[in-house]
Amino acid sequence: MDEETRYEAVRSRDARFDGEFFFAVETTGIYCRPSCPAVTPKRRNVRYYTTAAAAQRSGFRACRRCRPDAVPGSAEWNVRADVVARAMRLIGDGVVDREGVGGLAARLGYSTRQVQRQLTAEVGAGPVALARAQRAHTARVLLQTTGLPVTEIAFAAGFASVRQFNDTVRAVYASTPSALRATAARGSGAPREDAPAAGIPLRLAHRGPYRSTAVFDLLARETVEGVEDLTGTRGRRTYRRTLRLPYGTGVVAVDESPDSPASRPGGWLDTRLHLTDLRDLTTAVQRVRRLFDLDADPYAVDERLAADPRLAPSVAERPGLRSPGAADPDELAVRALVGQAAAERLVRRYGKALDAPHGTLTHVFPEPAVLAEAEPDGPLGTLTAALADGTLRLDAGADRDAAEATLRALPGLDAHTVAVIRTRALGDPDVAPPGETVPEAWRPWRSYAVRHLRAMEQETGHGSAPR
Repeated sequence: MDEETRYEAVRSRDARFDGEFFFAVETTGIYCRPSCPAVTPKRRNVRYYTTAAAAQRSGFRACRRCRPDAVPGSAEWNVRADVVARAMRLIGDGVVDREGVGGLAARLGYSTRQVQRQLTAEVGAGPVALARAQRAHTARVLLQTTGLPVTEIAFAAGFASVRQFNDTVRAVYASTPSALRATAARGSGAPREDAPAAGIPLRLAHRGPYRSTAVFDLLARETVEGVEDLTGTRGRRTYRRTLRLPYGTGVVAVDESPDSPASRPGGWLDTRLHLTDLRDLTTAVQRVRRLFDLDADPYAVDERLAADPRLAPSVAERPGLRSPGAADPDELAVRALVGQAAAERLVRRYGKALDAPHGTLTHVFPEPAVLAEAEPDGPLGTLTAALADGTLRLDAGADRDAAEATLRALPGLDAHTVAVIRTRALGDPDVAPPGETVPEAWRPWRSYAVRHLRAMEQETGHGSAPR
């Protein structure tokens, strides 16, 4: 987009662009999301940034009114497969906080200098600045939703010291941590002292319309006992699942929201996270976002697919239909291979038991290394061994083409299973249905086109349930 288009989005407070870019006002020193309800600044005073981190790096602080740090992520990073997009996905998963810039570069196969240069050139901030912006957002969430001591929040958010935490909060929000907490107390109620036991309440934002019913229907068909459950009646359901995370385990509960019309600029899914280690908060949030495809751009998807007469009726009926991903890519790959019943057997035999059950949730899905040792034979043993030794990588920064080539070389994985893994585990929005010739005009949204095709098949009673 050129500056004229961006300014028009700001002037019209267009929520479709929230998260796609940020604008800052030189006369106030504040940066905002495009839909900020504040008075529109004069064009000559506005500067534009690709990321919140870039705006912060230039000395701007976050608007307290529109909270630009809480917008959906840019859909661009999920569409693209280059090193910058892979880096952005890995930073979102918390790799810089856990492994440093060197660890990020090693995962990408580049030097730290190359990664720094490419990110700064394209998004206006390097990996450290991007991770810092993410830590600031995590800190604000914990300050405003829990009663944890400030010292604990500082380290849970990924800061190396309390001083670094205080300095960052002041720089990003022009406020002290205690003042941020007091603001929340004056608003929706004081933080709960029992928050760690009750879970961390979150609103995970999405842009545009969202077909919540279709996502929850898919999850209901796939539920693996012990790891997932889904309760409530259609339209008011709650999906829960266990999470294996870098520092511990977690349980997430996500509430279904009413399907929104095409005219709706955005919304959120009410979510609650229970974590054994709060350092996993950022990673857990990103993985849930990928599972529910919350960073998608439904406007771009629907516009492209509605131009095809074959898909137009479904797009009109189902605006904002998503292509769900996976909370645990390795788990998704195993489940795509063995099926639901066999997956439940693996959980019972080899799953890691939670310290305390959460209702029907009792286990975390077994790790690939455990499965590779326990059942080394056949396609399952080959797949889990490749995942365990790093021959096959399905993490947020994986090279999708390289991963598919590795999958195709493994015995026992047919084209359909490989396509499911690429679509769901790798989050690729442009996977064609195996064995079908589809129009090039569907690119780069062929994964979404498949969801529309399967929805129409179900409606007419033809075809199998989507995977």
